[in-house]
Amino acid sequence: MLRWSITLFIIALIAAVLGFGGIAGAAAGIAEICFYIFLILFVLSLLFGRRKNPT
Repeated sequence: MLRWSITLFIIALIAAVLGFGGIAGAAAGIAEICFYIFLILFVLSLLFGRRKNPT
């Protein structure tokens, strides 16, 4: 997910530099959604991940 977010953010930057505002905005929006999904899944994996058995 994080890789998708970074890729879409770079696409948004390149599109913005080239003057494609609509594409840049859409790519930035999708990148933001992917990043938030990544953060939620990361926190959930920290909270509910596999725990080692102490014995």
